[in-house]
Amino acid sequence: MDEHVNDIYVKKAQVDGYRSRASYKLIEINEKDNLFRAGSVVMDLGSAPGGWSQIVAPIVGDSGRVIASDILPMSGIVGVDFIQGDFTDEAVYDQILQTLGDDQVDTVVSDMAPNMSGVNTTDQYASMYLVELALDMARNVLKPGGRFFCLEFSKIQNSNFDFIYKKYSELLPAIGQFIVGEKQPYEYLVKSIENFVNQEELIDLMKKEGFEKCFYRNLSGGIVSIHSGWKI
Repeated sequence: MDEHVNDIYVKKAQVDGYRSRASYKLIEINEKDNLFRAGSVVMDLGSAPGGWSQIVAPIVGDSGRVIASDILPMSGIVGVDFIQGDFTDEAVYDQILQTLGDDQVDTVVSDMAPNMSGVNTTDQYASMYLVELALDMARNVLKPGGRFFCLEFSKIQNSNFDFIYKKYSELLPAIGQFIVGEKQPYEYLVKSIENFVNQEELIDLMKKEGFEKCFYRNLSGGIVSIHSGWKI
């Protein structure tokens, strides 16, 4: 435990006030892929504990907007409109749209995971359904040329990473507690970590929903993957 808590990125996140070490990954990705900039309207689905919204809000600034949603609670962030609720509930889905109003979205970022039942086939179906719903939301709210982006735990391509992957997922709640004093979002992630849609399935879903120029890029041997596509 100590070697992970004392990991350089965990310490840096605590010093910098970030809610997740994943914040640094989003900074790196945005520098490379230009997901958002000053004035962008961004929707963050599956936002708790707020590591992504926390990075996006200062960049888009007062001329932009961030609309975030999660089934779990999230401490407030300046410049972020947060809707707590089950995304599969039509009332919550509609509340997100009402909060957005007449604005069109430049980028939808998604890091959602379903509530786990412990039954693999049920959980995989729930994961697939949640991804489809996120893509449906993205297709409805994105402006032409807008982008859907998700960073998902996925199917490991390098078997040498199996042990590291499992151990790190077990330590996530403790790391979350150490950094932001909240372990629930990380416990939720660990329960769902084995049931994400694999890389090719997600690309097929994105194309089915009408997104173009879809691609994925594996990180850390496929422990996580970036998926991206554009609404044309």
